[in-house]
Amino acid sequence: MLAYYLVSTLARRESGLLPYVRRGCQAVMALAVPLFLLGLLAGLQVLDAGPMGTPLLLGGALLLFLASRVLAVKCSGTPYPVRRERAALVVSTALIALASFWAVGAYAQEKGRMDARYLAAHLTLRPAVVLDTAERLYLPWPGVEEKALPTASEQRFRYRYRGLRLLAQSNNQMFVIGKNWTWQDGAVMIIPVDGSVRVAFHAG
Repeated sequence: MLAYYLVSTLARRESGLLPYVRRGCQAVMALAVPLFLLGLLAGLQVLDAGPMGTPLLLGGALLLFLASRVLAVKCSGTPYPVRRERAALVVSTALIALASFWAVGAYAQEKGRMDARYLAAHLTLRPAVVLDTAERLYLPWPGVEEKALPTASEQRFRYRYRGLRLLAQSNNQMFVIGKNWTWQDGAVMIIPVDGSVRVAFHAG
């Protein structure tokens, strides 16, 4: 927006800097073409640009080309868009918006992976859980210990499980993982917060 305002001011004043500004815009347009081609190659998996590389290259190249084209036309004092480029402007804008959503989605996915890796490496930061249940859960998780509680007529809970960690709690549900949980193949158990289980928390 600032560049557009400056170029508009120079055009109104018929400044001698306009030819240089136009050449600069043309140079940026020329630079955007190989960037777009790199984005296409990344999209075809010819080269590895990372999870966000493809949308950033494609969208960024289109944005650079479009902005430079607008400024170049503005240098000549002609209003933009010119009639023959309106369809191209609509398509380019739609592609830039699509690339933006693509990049945001890729960032969210990568952020989730990073958070999962961090959690797996720092499980001791999550509260430890001791879980008592009335029925056997048959948990095949590494590090989770099952112990049968003494039977008594007034005792409803029969099994105790140690080696669990509280991942999160939402409304009336707890999400519990094993203490040796890994983000690649770890499982999550959902426990209702009601009288069907007995839960105790401790640190470490």
